[in-house]
Amino acid sequence: MTASNPTVEVRKGEELDIAQVDAVLKQAVPGLSGMPTVHQYPSGASNLTYALDYPNRRLVLRRPPFGDKPKSGHDMHREYKVMTALLGHVPVPKTLYYTDDTAIIGAEFYVMDRSEGHLIHTDIPKEWEWTTTETRELCENFFQSLVDLHTTDYKAVGLGDFGKPEGYVGRQILGWNRRWEKSWTDDLEKFEDVQQWLVDNMPATERGAAIIHGDYRIDNCILRADDPTQIEAILDWEISALGDPMMDLGNTLAYWIQADDPDFMKLTVRQPCMAPGMMTRQEVLDFYADKTGADVSGFQFYYVYGIWRLAVIIQQIYARFYRGQNDNPRFKDYGQMTAALGNLARYKIKTGKL
Repeated sequence: MTASNPTVEVRKGEELDIAQVDAVLKQAVPGLSGMPTVHQYPSGASNLTYALDYPNRRLVLRRPPFGDKPKSGHDMHREYKVMTALLGHVPVPKTLYYTDDTAIIGAEFYVMDRSEGHLIHTDIPKEWEWTTTETRELCENFFQSLVDLHTTDYKAVGLGDFGKPEGYVGRQILGWNRRWEKSWTDDLEKFEDVQQWLVDNMPATERGAAIIHGDYRIDNCILRADDPTQIEAILDWEISALGDPMMDLGNTLAYWIQADDPDFMKLTVRQPCMAPGMMTRQEVLDFYADKTGADVSGFQFYYVYGIWRLAVIIQQIYARFYRGQNDNPRFKDYGQMTAALGNLARYKIKTGKL
């Protein structure tokens, strides 16, 4: 089975000074030779990802987007640090180099080894000829990796200083509400009722502390080239943290759309979660509880939080386009997606459904 994670020519305005990059990499990574060819990964609407192909090694470079960025977002060192610590505990690429010297390419960046395999989005490739058995196996392996992450001893892997887990829930709710205010554009309503519901319904106590990914989706994973039911590498750790793992599960299930969901929910599908054989959200919650022993009662709060947080993330991207800081046409309809997510949060609050 041929690995598939295609690249494109580097987009206009997002070019790298490859001579500068090459100079620092050859000092930091032993054995590199020649000059790399450079292409860009087209997926992702946040950080920018480039393929650097040297004659003797295939690397990946990550940098923040151009334009205004949230103060705590797009943290390249955060990604680099957590992946470095987790190597050997959960599937992650091997990190090689990080710098905060913005003189090199105009922003901080890091470099890692290429994880060879498949990157899939809304559909499982037809040529794989999967039955529900293979699809279910991928689904279970995907969520098992989340369980493995949440049950990793963060102090033992050197991430005891990665953040302050106490008070994480409150910081997230108030923080995402503040980000919404800063990124709100006048072509959208403010969803003040959703924001207030989250403030009013915060749990009195948190349910433990764990390393949390923050953006855990199948399309943020590389699947093994020879067996794509297995996870080769988990990517996109920019908003990872220490905190209540229920918040991370809420984030993940906010992306998890079912085949029987209303059509407006399907606007946000970004992974093959609706394929026959995939678990429902309730089945995922039961799987997680069984594997971890976690108390998953009252999960509606965490699920609504995940939906609202996703709305704010999409809005931050849309706001840069709306304000003329990014002219990529694929972002022009992101405001509609924001509105759909805000209304979805309302729907879940009203119905109490998972």
